[in-house]
Amino acid sequence: MSNTAWNDLTQKLSVDDIPSFDPEAALDFGKFFAPFMAQGHWTKNLGWGDFELDLVKELSYHPGAAVFHYAQTVFEGLKAYYGHDGKVRIFRPDYHAKRLQRSAERVCLPALDEKIFIESVAKVSEKNRDWIPKKPGQSLYLRPFIMGSEAFLGVKPSTQVSYMVIASPVGNYYARGENSLRILIETEDVRASVGGIGFAKTGANYAASLRAGQRAKQHGLDQVLWLDAKERKYIEEVGTMNIFFVTKDKIITPALNGSILNGCTRDSVITLLKHWNLPIEERSISLDEVNQLAKNGELEEIFGSGTAAVIAAVGELCSLDGSVSIKSNENTEVSKRLKNHLVGLQRGDIKDEFGWCYVLEN
Repeated sequence: MSNTAWNDLTQKLSVDDIPSFDPEAALDFGKFFAPFMAQGHWTKNLGWGDFELDLVKELSYHPGAAVFHYAQTVFEGLKAYYGHDGKVRIFRPDYHAKRLQRSAERVCLPALDEKIFIESVAKVSEKNRDWIPKKPGQSLYLRPFIMGSEAFLGVKPSTQVSYMVIASPVGNYYARGENSLRILIETEDVRASVGGIGFAKTGANYAASLRAGQRAKQHGLDQVLWLDAKERKYIEEVGTMNIFFVTKDKIITPALNGSILNGCTRDSVITLLKHWNLPIEERSISLDEVNQLAKNGELEEIFGSGTAAVIAAVGELCSLDGSVSIKSNENTEVSKRLKNHLVGLQRGDIKDEFGWCYVLEN
């Protein structure tokens, strides 16, 4: 761990000051917030400092802060899990730390040291230990984020920056639970383009996706499938997940091209498939190719991967005008194996061969 000095403002709190967690509550994703957070601050002259733990509280920033006007913010999403052995595991915090650094560099925010990142999510998980749900399918979702906080209306990188970690006890991301998702093929809006910020986990990317996601919901669909910005031909990713196609002899996922988010779960899936000697191809794949595979009966299954959902089976890709409807054969053998293995790792039921889990001290 780092030698960072943390000021723990929670030590003088009484039991009455701390909200209690209801283990029987229906955990809609992101609706509830655990009571403790971490924060730190950066200035151009002094660098990072002022790290502290505190109760979650409302923030006070000048209305001219860079984050409000120029979306100068990046974030991560990772989870802490209660294992059947009573230990708490955070899944791949080192991966998320490195991705946050890459995202920050793209929008001119200062890099946060990997050790400080891991220390911060570990401290927030430990402080909120009583808020980590223990039921299957539940976890503590951790949201670290960095934002420009300087009050200045000129377009330039902020010279004052804030870093925070908040947490939320969560259940299944999708209301369908284990049922296969129905996804809209988006042909009108564009999420990102090569050379832009699609590879970075920034607030602006998600703002750009909201309209298409809303349109999908209005038609009873669960998510959006994004196509490439140039030709509207090649598949990129789903709104909250990377996507995989299982055929009779191989598994295909779109190659990272600068406009696709390099998902932690995506990386974990590819690593496991290679470890199991299952053929995995990272390459461009067009909507037409997937449609033809389905027509030929060669498309065994479609699934998405992401921190929020872990692994989610996709039953249908469809267009609003009915011109395209791609269905898998509803065989979920590969996706079920992957999900069971990942969940087993996260819960400590399966040996962690890759050293992916950071285990909190009891």
